[in-house]
Amino acid sequence: MTTPSSGLPLHEPLPFFVCGPTASGKSAFALQLARDLDGEIVNADAYQLYSGMEILSAAPGSDDFEVCPHHLYGALPPTATSDAGRFLRLAQPVISEIQSRGKTPIITGGSGLYLKFLSHGPSPLPEADSTLRRELDALPLDALYAELLQTDPAEAARLGPHNRRYLSRAVEICRLSGQTASSLRDQWDSASRQRETLLRGVWLQRPRAELHERIAQRTRWMLAHGAIDEVRQLAAIASATCRKAIGFAEIESLLAGHIDLPACEDLINAATRQYAKRQETWFRRELWLQPQSMS
Repeated sequence: MTTPSSGLPLHEPLPFFVCGPTASGKSAFALQLARDLDGEIVNADAYQLYSGMEILSAAPGSDDFEVCPHHLYGALPPTATSDAGRFLRLAQPVISEIQSRGKTPIITGGSGLYLKFLSHGPSPLPEADSTLRRELDALPLDALYAELLQTDPAEAARLGPHNRRYLSRAVEICRLSGQTASSLRDQWDSASRQRETLLRGVWLQRPRAELHERIAQRTRWMLAHGAIDEVRQLAAIASATCRKAIGFAEIESLLAGHIDLPACEDLINAATRQYAKRQETWFRRELWLQPQSMS
């Protein structure tokens, strides 16, 4: 059984989330927590889901797998596409099965949207409609605002008259759902606050300089221990999702002779640092997560 608007099963023991930016030490922290809570680890990293890119994605090693069961690592072939919805469908039965044996699911990863789908459930907002979107794109900005002002004055007041993208999406939501965007958002916020009373977890924090050094060390290790070969083998078959992994495009440029190894390393480090910053911003907004200093 799951909650009506969340992806989490209601069985005890409740899952525990270990979140944080890349290279913050999530895998080691989750492993220790699994020992302490008699738990099993469930992956919530978008790229560690894939087989054949264990080094590039910094997946846990075989030694970790021997300590306690790990789930959803290498669960998808590199040819498969994935998104948060597919991850939710994969994770729900795994978590329920772990709980059915009286074990604690330790959910760990840095993919914010994947974690959000699992902790709070998918957004109730309707998906974009390409035909309607083209129709709205053809409308003058003032016409969009006028329609929203008439159908959803609260949302119009919140957005103002100048941001076309937000106005277009709000009008689209109103037309597709038959409800106001503001009421749907308020319902979602209220349901989220209720769900968060059942959630527990941490997000790992490290000083910026220390995190950057850990990123640099991992990149060097990755490039020296098989990530280049992984990309070489996957280049012809990798799905669009798979190819979004940090380091994939940079190593392809290296293999094509467009950049040398030091430049490849620098580019991967820069992209990883930027990603870590975005992750920190995401997790800082998730107030139900307790900050855990790792310094």
